[in-house]
Amino acid sequence: MNLLDVQNVSYSYDGVINVLADVSFSVEEEAIVGLVGPNGSGKSTLIKNIFDLLRFQSGSLRVGGYEHASVEAKSLGMYLSSNDYLPEFLTAREYISLLGSLFCVDVDHSQARDLFRRFSMDGRYDDVIEDYSHGMRKKTQLVSALVMRRPLTVIDETLNGIDLEALHLSEKEFRCLRDEGRSILLCTHDFAILERLADRIVFLDLGQVVRDAPTQDLIAEHGSVTAMVFDYLGSEDR
Repeated sequence: MNLLDVQNVSYSYDGVINVLADVSFSVEEEAIVGLVGPNGSGKSTLIKNIFDLLRFQSGSLRVGGYEHASVEAKSLGMYLSSNDYLPEFLTAREYISLLGSLFCVDVDHSQARDLFRRFSMDGRYDDVIEDYSHGMRKKTQLVSALVMRRPLTVIDETLNGIDLEALHLSEKEFRCLRDEGRSILLCTHDFAILERLADRIVFLDLGQVVRDAPTQDLIAEHGSVTAMVFDYLGSEDR
C-alpha cells in the first residue's frame, strides 16, 4: 500500500507563476524516499500542499488512502519544516505534550528525556525553548517526530544546522522508523545522507518530476546521487 499518493498535482501563485506542474509520485509503506531538487524547484510548495498549508488547486493528494485535508490523513503525517520556529514560551516537555494531545499520543516523557540526552541536550527538557540555540531547536523538532512516531514523517531540510553526532543518531533512528513499517519523505541537499538511507529518489526541477528511481539504480547509472543531479542540471534537456 502507498502511504502517500501524489497524483497530477499542479500549483501556481497568483495564477501566473507555475510552481508545480502535474507532479505524481508515491511513498510506499516501510520506505524512506528522498526528495531532491534545486532551490525554487517546488519542493517546499509540494510539502505544504501535502499538509494542507496552501489552498489546494488541482490533482489528488492522499495519505493512507484518505484525502489529504481530512482529519484522518492529518493524523497520519507529521511535518518537520526547514525553519526552527517553535513556541518559545513553552518548555520542550510542554511542546511535546501539546503534540501528543493533537495526535492522540500518550507521550512517554522518559523516552523524550532519553532522546534529549542522546542528542546532547541532557537536562534541558524542562527549559523554555526561547533559551535553545538554533541546533537545539532543530534537534527538538527531530525528537518530537521520534516520540510521535507517525506512519508518515516529512522532513524538509530539518537536518541542516545539527552536529555530526546528532546527524548520525538521526540516521539510526530513521532506519528504526522504517523497520517498524513507518515511512519518511526526506527533503535534503545532503545527497550523501540519501545514498545511505533512501530506498528511492524523486528529483524535482522546475515543478516537474524528472527522475523517480531506486537510489541504487541512480548510483549505478551515474556513480552518485550528486553526479545524477549535476548531470541533469548541466544537460541540454533541462
